[in-house]
Amino acid sequence: MNDPVVHAVHFGLILLIVVNVAAVVLESVPSIREGHSILFLGIEIVSGFIFTVEYMARLWCAPEDPPFQHMRPWRARLRWAMHPQSIVDLLAILPFYLAYWNVEGLRTLLLLRLFRFFKLARYSPGLASLAEAIYAERRALLACGIILIGAMLLAASVMNLAEREVQPDKFGTIPEAMYWAIVTLTTVGYGDAVPVTPIGRVIAAVTAVMGLIMLALPVGIVASAFSREIHRRDFVVTWSMVARVPLFADLDAHDIATVMQCLRSRSCIPGEVIVRKGDEAHSMYLIASGDVEVVLPGEPVRLGPGDFFGEMAILRRRRRSATVKASTHCRLLILDANDLHELLEANPSIAEHIHKVAQARGGRKTS
Repeated sequence: MNDPVVHAVHFGLILLIVVNVAAVVLESVPSIREGHSILFLGIEIVSGFIFTVEYMARLWCAPEDPPFQHMRPWRARLRWAMHPQSIVDLLAILPFYLAYWNVEGLRTLLLLRLFRFFKLARYSPGLASLAEAIYAERRALLACGIILIGAMLLAASVMNLAEREVQPDKFGTIPEAMYWAIVTLTTVGYGDAVPVTPIGRVIAAVTAVMGLIMLALPVGIVASAFSREIHRRDFVVTWSMVARVPLFADLDAHDIATVMQCLRSRSCIPGEVIVRKGDEAHSMYLIASGDVEVVLPGEPVRLGPGDFFGEMAILRRRRRSATVKASTHCRLLILDANDLHELLEANPSIAEHIHKVAQARGGRKTS
């Protein structure tokens, strides 16, 4: 995933999706559609071709995907095609082919081009995390929906009793009153149906307060689930990163968890000096994302996600031997020298292993 070509392809696809969504929106304006019809047609042809190639490539490579490697190729491709994200990909390319059918009834299907927006979920960890959070809390959200329906029926019933004689056109039946109830519970309140009797206004006030509670429940559930999902992803990324570092490769789960508790995060902008040659060493650094450059005589050394630096000066209790600068926007995980030394003192076997790794890396100075 750190391959520049992969990043370039992903960025190009994201940009193409954004252009498509913008084109669908602008094409709905008659004056813009008539004045730039050739441009919109070109965008649709290029997008349809690229999205088709992407879909067919993903379908063909499905048997190589780890979840499907144990299946026969045709079954793996079928399972991949039934995945929700794959269905979104298919719906995104269908308008390209339906546009060639000059059938009036199918023209509304061209709005399927807006499904291309949901393709962003494949390239956005945030959208994927939100979808996973909603799915994880589906039972709680379903319960909230049931409670909302019950509150709507109750509010519509009592309002029907209170207002049906005064406003039979708006509250004469429970189904008619249900429209007012759902509008009030969702705090929209269009104002086209309002109670006029004192008891009706009291019911409306109580219903409005109930609506605030009804909306707060699912919002709180989704927000907390989304926060847990983000922290879970960060935990997995941090755990795998710590376990990948040679210094900590032989640590058990308990020791890795101990190291993670000591880590703190830092963000850097391109060109920012992280450590300077000659400074005292107070911490070592693990690269979570982005690239850094170790300034050495001759050709600088470039380090990327998963790499680490700064441990040599800590272990040998000396000053920094090189300057390290951020080459791109990057996020670093920092382990302070005191925490590292406490870990070594508490675990002699780990200390022995770490010193061996440090000696092996001695030939390449990394500050």
